Amino acid sequence: MNEEKSFSKKELLNPDKMILMYARGAFPMADESGEINWYFPEVRTIIPLDDFNIPRSLKKFLSVSDFKYKIDSDPLAVIKSCAHRETTWISEELISAYNGLINAGHLHSVEVYRGDELVGGLYGVTYRGAFFGESMFSKVEQASKCALVKLVHRLIEKKYTLLDVQYQTDHLKMFGAKEIPLDEFEKILYASYKSEISFN
Repeated sequence: MNEEKSFSKKELLNPDKMILMYARGAFPMADESGEINWYFPEVRTIIPLDDFNIPRSLKKFLSVSDFKYKIDSDPLAVIKSCAHRETTWISEELISAYNGLINAGHLHSVEVYRGDELVGGLYGVTYRGAFFGESMFSKVEQASKCALVKLVHRLIEKKYTLLDVQYQTDHLKMFGAKEIPLDEFEKILYASYKSEISFN
């Protein structure tokens, strides 16, 4: 990508440069050595907001669950919980960069609590009408799935156009996630920029 070649890797972690890269459809990941690179795959996975599926068993769980949900109450805790696994692409340097996006108002989280304990959640980056999903975690069964449902409800309520989830997984497929070619992704991406939307 031309933008990546124009800036040093350190500069690309400044909030304004990060948003520029996300706006082009790229996303960062750290490798095993901790080096952060930007990725722009030829096939992308989205969850269509007009065709979102909630599995029947999850609907039943949602109706009886004692979970409590919050928005942006502790995004750094969500990010660190997502990073807390044996193998992670979320390095300390990337967490620091994400903190810059939080302060700039471009990174948002959905938190799931049981009592006072954070038991699940997700986070992503926003730009205009696009939400770029990054990662999710669960400490108890169903917590991340419930967070995703709450996220989609928020995005629909706010009239977002795009929910990008980067890569297909079985976990996401049950919600209607689908892979699309890059040219189709870019059409949706650029259409999403026609709207100025606030996540909160």
